[in-house]
Amino acid sequence: MSLTRPVAHEPYPLLPPVPAFTLTSTDWVHGGRIPDAHTHTDDGRDVSPQLSWSGFPEGTAGFAVNVFDPDAPGVAGWWHWTVLGLGADVTSLDRDAGRPDGSGLPPGAFHLRGDDGVAGYVGCAPPPGDQVHRYYVAVHALDTADLGLTPDTPPGAASCVLVFHTIARAVLMGTYQR
Repeated sequence: MSLTRPVAHEPYPLLPPVPAFTLTSTDWVHGGRIPDAHTHTDDGRDVSPQLSWSGFPEGTAGFAVNVFDPDAPGVAGWWHWTVLGLGADVTSLDRDAGRPDGSGLPPGAFHLRGDDGVAGYVGCAPPPGDQVHRYYVAVHALDTADLGLTPDTPPGAASCVLVFHTIARAVLMGTYQR
């Protein structure tokens, strides 16, 4: 079986445009190879990256964070991590905040189950021999502190709700291939 296929579109330019703000990480370099610790491979440990953001609009009421792979071999990409319930005063997540037990998250925040069925960060795991995969970390500045979603909300459904409440977005992209 061949996994040869076109490269997927970059996901966020396909959404309604919003202003950008700054997202940095001490673990991932924009456009660079993701370190093995952040993968779901034999060399990985499913450690979520450290993230910090700034320059978001005044009036931001909360944040959401997700990690998405548009290059997964399917029609819908792959959700690796979604965090909701982040207050407007939260401007960073520590390395390994994505632990499934939620203990690394700020008070009030919660994980959704990703496409692996895990509530927490599941690292990069492209099929061996597949094309380079891009992993987009997005921090969404929101016009509300409560999206009305629960930990049982599928990440794709949450992504749709975010479109209606995102007033600005910061994106960082890393790559991984086995």
